[in-house]
Amino acid sequence: MGVERRHALASAALGRTTTTSPEESPGQAALTGIAGQIIDISPHLVILENPDGEEERLVIAPWATAWHGRPTAPAELPAGTRVMIRARQSGRVAERLWGDITRVTGVILALGRDGRDLTVVLDCGPHRGTRNVVVPYGASGRIRVRHPQFEPGFLFDAIGTRRDGVTRVALPATSQPTYRAASVPSPPPAYRAVQSRISGTAAWSDAFDDGEAGVAYPMLERADSECEDAGVSCTGLPYLALGSMLYVGNVCESRGAVLPIVACGCMAGRFCDRCVECGTSPRGRIAELSPLSFVELGGELTNGCFNARVGLG
Repeated sequence: MGVERRHALASAALGRTTTTSPEESPGQAALTGIAGQIIDISPHLVILENPDGEEERLVIAPWATAWHGRPTAPAELPAGTRVMIRARQSGRVAERLWGDITRVTGVILALGRDGRDLTVVLDCGPHRGTRNVVVPYGASGRIRVRHPQFEPGFLFDAIGTRRDGVTRVALPATSQPTYRAASVPSPPPAYRAVQSRISGTAAWSDAFDDGEAGVAYPMLERADSECEDAGVSCTGLPYLALGSMLYVGNVCESRGAVLPIVACGCMAGRFCDRCVECGTSPRGRIAELSPLSFVELGGELTNGCFNARVGLG
């Protein structure tokens, strides 16, 4: 049974809504995530083709910023760039643009050299396969400082750009855990108590379809998710099924949304790290969001995470 069908049946049986629109605190302006490919852009207007093949026009706010492997002016993004845009005023005013952004999260399999650049082969889990990544010489210092165990068997997580089939990382997304990927710490006994909301880190992944809203969750039943690697986390998360609705709240921005679980987050569950964007979160990745959902909840893609609370939707 497909995820959308499960979602609809669960919503009907439990009397829940099937909408996934974010919830804002009073006085907050709604954020809209828009994905697409740039057709044309100027300092004041961007025209793009969205995933449905439709043309969209957005005004670029005077204070807008962009990122394309490094901070840049929005008008410097070239035509053909795939962008994720954070917009306000019913999605008509763009204030943040990320060009060709990608994130690679996985286990180091092999290392190599291409001139002065470092090459890394990653196992990104059974659902995402193997990826080859280039660490440019100019970014290697930042990456190695946050990833001191640069050897097979250790976890890797970085943000960069993907263009013409080549992934080049620019920023470390987290500090590398000190343990090997197969040695995730067990959750503390106190975490096993039933809680209505569980705190931890929410990250994002580029493994979702363009413009898709949803979340990947670590603690899925293995038979349900058809994944032997599911059910691993250093946080005492409850087991849920694909198609379940999960409340995800951004503690820093006081925004929340009820999102469908559409994928297995078995790789995210191996990271027992913290987010320090707003205070310091408890250890453990409790959700991995699509770029659109992450942006609409106030997250900055180049920061990689926000302090979150999750619970049943």
